[in-house]
Amino acid sequence: MSNTPRARTGAVALVAAAVTGLIAFTLMLGGAVLLWANSHYKDSSGYVSTGSERFASSGYAITSDKLEVGGRVGGDGFLLGSDRYGTIRLTAAPRGGKPLFVGIARTSDVDAYLRDSASSRVTNLEFAPFSVTYSSRLGSRAPGPPTAQDIWVAQGTRSLTWDVESGGWSVVVMNRDGSRGVTAGVGAGAKVPYLSTLGFGALGLGIAFIVATAMLTLYGTRPPVRTRALVPA
Repeated sequence: MSNTPRARTGAVALVAAAVTGLIAFTLMLGGAVLLWANSHYKDSSGYVSTGSERFASSGYAITSDKLEVGGRVGGDGFLLGSDRYGTIRLTAAPRGGKPLFVGIARTSDVDAYLRDSASSRVTNLEFAPFSVTYSSRLGSRAPGPPTAQDIWVAQGTRSLTWDVESGGWSVVVMNRDGSRGVTAGVGAGAKVPYLSTLGFGALGLGIAFIVATAMLTLYGTRPPVRTRALVPA
């Protein structure tokens, strides 16, 4: 096997072509998935939504795990606006005969409100197929009706919408009167900004990497240039 400088650079070019080809495939696939989701899963209001699934707790509340939303980008501490994060929509249909409440508040405020009260926190959630795992919090104190609290950044009796903000947040589903035994059909949707822009951007980068892969492959497989030795006359 030839070990000339030309052969070595050709081998390096082929290895680089394999890497850029993999990147191109990933970008093209990701862009296609984003555009497909953007066109197939949006409802008439522009939300990408899940179906309604059953959640239940024998305690006073069902809460989500902490949703941590980052906010600071770069050295100047610029705080991203809510239009950068998007909008969340939650729906809750009663399945236990009691009117429901659904709200979003800072996790620290939710923990203080539900301290020493029995509740169920969602720790793992899968949608295909649907399955949910809870972590139970024990307690005997009745927390009181959620509608009497001033901690909510968004709330509703059957649905709510919330422009996402930076911070640590929790979703809470309770009976409107604050009683034990919560059963609800809950669905979620998100209006994600720039979803189609991200999809087309990924496709554009994928095309650029395809071109780079083709050029590296051509260089790596190009036969070496043969030069004739000059013979003195």
